[in-house]
Amino acid sequence: MFLKGKRALVTGSTSGIGLAVARALHAEGADVVLNGFGDETEIAKLCEEMSAQHSAANLLDVGEIETMMAEHGPFDILVNNAGMQHVSPVDEFPVEKWDAIIGLNLTAAFHTTRLALPAMKEKGWGRIINTASAHSKVASPFKSAYNASKHGIVGFTKTVALEVAQAGITANCISPGYVWTPLIEGQIPDTMKARGMTRDEVINDVLLATTPSKKFVQPAEIGALAVFLCREEAGNVTGANWSIDGGWTTH
Repeated sequence: MFLKGKRALVTGSTSGIGLAVARALHAEGADVVLNGFGDETEIAKLCEEMSAQHSAANLLDVGEIETMMAEHGPFDILVNNAGMQHVSPVDEFPVEKWDAIIGLNLTAAFHTTRLALPAMKEKGWGRIINTASAHSKVASPFKSAYNASKHGIVGFTKTVALEVAQAGITANCISPGYVWTPLIEGQIPDTMKARGMTRDEVINDVLLATTPSKKFVQPAEIGALAVFLCREEAGNVTGANWSIDGGWTTH
C-alpha cells in the first residue's frame, strides 16, 4: 500500500487498459478518480469496488477538463490513457476524425498535465504516465492520425520530463502492442468469417503477425508497469518510452 495518501486520475478508465491501471493503483492504496463513458450502473459498481470517484468529463472540451481537474484534484499521479482510433487513407481521412484523434490522444494530455503540474511541484512529488502505443515507435498504413498522436505524446512526455526533472516529478510513456481486451476479442469472429480462417489463424497470422512472442499483452501487465513507475525506486526513471509489446518494435 505504498501509494496510500496519493491521489490518482486515470483517463479512459471505465474499461480496458485504463481500468486495469486504476485497479493496480488502487490495490497499492491510491485514491483513484476514474474518467470515461459507459453504462452508469457498471461505472457505479467500479466506483464502489475501488472507493473511487468518477468524472464523465469530455476530454475534447478544455472547459470540462479544467472543471474535472479543479473539482477532483489536486493529483499526485496522472495517467493520460484515453484514446481513439480511425483507419483511412490520408487523402480520404475525415477532417473531423483527425481533429478528434489528435484532440483526445494528444491535446487532452497537454491540458491535464499543465493543470496537474503546479500542485505536484508544490508537493515536490508527482508521477505522469502517458499511454502511447507500439505505433509511437513504428507506423502502420491508414492510421495517420493515430500514428501522429502517439509519436507526439512521446515528444511531449520527454519535454515534460526535462522541465520537471529537478522537481521530484517523473514523466514516462507506456507503449503497448496488441492488448487482450473485449474489443480485440470481439473482432476475431468477424475476421474468421471474412478471411475464411480458424480462430488460431486469425490470432497468430493476423492480429499477432508482427508480435514475436505470439502473445497478447494483458491489461494487468500494463497496470503493473504503471505501479512500478510510481514507486520511489523509479524516481530516477523519467523521459522513457516503455515498450510492452511482445517484441513487436524490436524488428
